[in-house]
Amino acid sequence: MGQLFSKKNKEVFSAPLGIDNPVTVQVLGICSALAVTAKLEPAIVMGLSVTVITAFANVVISLLRKTIPNRIRIIVQLVVVAALVTIVSEILKAFAYDVSVQLSVYVGLIITNCILMGRLEAFAMQNGPWESFLDGVGNGLGYAKILVIVAFFRELLGSGTLLGFNILNYEPIQNIGYVNNGLMLMPPMALIIVACIIWYQRARHKELQEESN
Repeated sequence: MGQLFSKKNKEVFSAPLGIDNPVTVQVLGICSALAVTAKLEPAIVMGLSVTVITAFANVVISLLRKTIPNRIRIIVQLVVVAALVTIVSEILKAFAYDVSVQLSVYVGLIITNCILMGRLEAFAMQNGPWESFLDGVGNGLGYAKILVIVAFFRELLGSGTLLGFNILNYEPIQNIGYVNNGLMLMPPMALIIVACIIWYQRARHKELQEESN
């Protein structure tokens, strides 16, 4: 049990949540971060979907890594990911249809998510199932964390709501001059918020500044 939660495994899980975040440090998965964060609910669902798919794809590829011929490894990875994406997509349509419609094609495009393919190639192909599972969960949650932060500010300041609940659209708040900012709902604002998160993270972690230099 102690080996399962060794210092190395804890670092594999926790690094993507902070100092090695796939979005703000590795600058991966930016496209979907811009596209699905106008509302908090689809951002949460997208983040959880990527987490589940990354974790289980990592496990499957890790189990098969010694039997996969090197020349077709990318094809095998794509097949595994496509199968998992199809399962998740069907589950969303069955139990969260409205959110599935909001996510549109972006659930299907998880197949080409560079975070997912990067972890399969860089980690799962070289490590055991448990470590690969932790890596997948960590990177998925690191991705989801950024989506939730961006969506929180975009929905709150752009629509005055959170998860559909009215937060700022009340007469006393509007009487003091508050007006929803429609610009927050446009994709460029997502990029600006992500840039602010990157700036904050690099200001907080000096080692990231040294790496960039």
